[in-house]
Amino acid sequence: MSFLLPQAQRPIPAAAGIGLRAPHIARVLQERPPVPWFEVHSENYFAAGGPMHAALERIRADYPLSLHGVGLSLGSSDALDVAHLASLRRLVDRYQPALVSDHICWGAIGGIHLNDLLPLPYTAEALALMVSRVQQVQDALGREFLVENVSSYLSFRHADMPESAFVAELVRRSGCGLLLDVNNVYVNSVNHGFDPGEYLRAMPHASVREIHLAGFLRKDRLPVPLLIDSHSRPVADEVWALYREALELCGPQPTLIEWDQDIPELEVLLAEAARAEEELHACRTAIA
Repeated sequence: MSFLLPQAQRPIPAAAGIGLRAPHIARVLQERPPVPWFEVHSENYFAAGGPMHAALERIRADYPLSLHGVGLSLGSSDALDVAHLASLRRLVDRYQPALVSDHICWGAIGGIHLNDLLPLPYTAEALALMVSRVQQVQDALGREFLVENVSSYLSFRHADMPESAFVAELVRRSGCGLLLDVNNVYVNSVNHGFDPGEYLRAMPHASVREIHLAGFLRKDRLPVPLLIDSHSRPVADEVWALYREALELCGPQPTLIEWDQDIPELEVLLAEAARAEEELHACRTAIA
């Protein structure tokens, strides 16, 4: 199924944006920095009013917007939370974002939210459930929905397929878009011992609508390598290299710098976005 874009919706350019976080909102309102676009966490704006909405409405008037959710728990055995989905629909209708996304994971069971993005077993049963849920979300929103690959720190022995195959088949069967988190690909490649380049080559490149970049923590003095997707550091050199591979495969895509813990001054995020923009420019030049 294909979906038409609302006329009021401002498309996000294939440029480097940043996550709009509370410590930076006042400066963004005052200075209007030259950021191509912003992304916000959907659930932070589920309340009907208040100062956060007042600020976002002003910012949305000048910048394209992406809504990124963390709470749909698409892979849970619980039924999809219709109240959560209705709140998301109201938010989408209100702000007409260019992109709307959530994660390939689960995070709630028995009505209890665990405040985490937990990995799925990569099985045919889990895949069928995810396809059904993504289609349900797209039908409710009346538009394309993006799913993001998550970082993980364990794997399931009874998996039927590798993560890359699961992600690619989910996108193909559901008709959704892909938010490709390059940092998560690298983190998982170290934690689970696979080739990150092979993972990228297995992705449905024509379905990639957005790319995420972030920093990780390396845990030392452990019997096995372990990286934590902390969103608390600059993007690592290894991830920048993998990002270049992703751009070669997918072409220039809207790219987000994520930084959610130990949030630095706005200039640090702008510098990271500028580096991503350099990579995007190099990709455009190579294509031309």
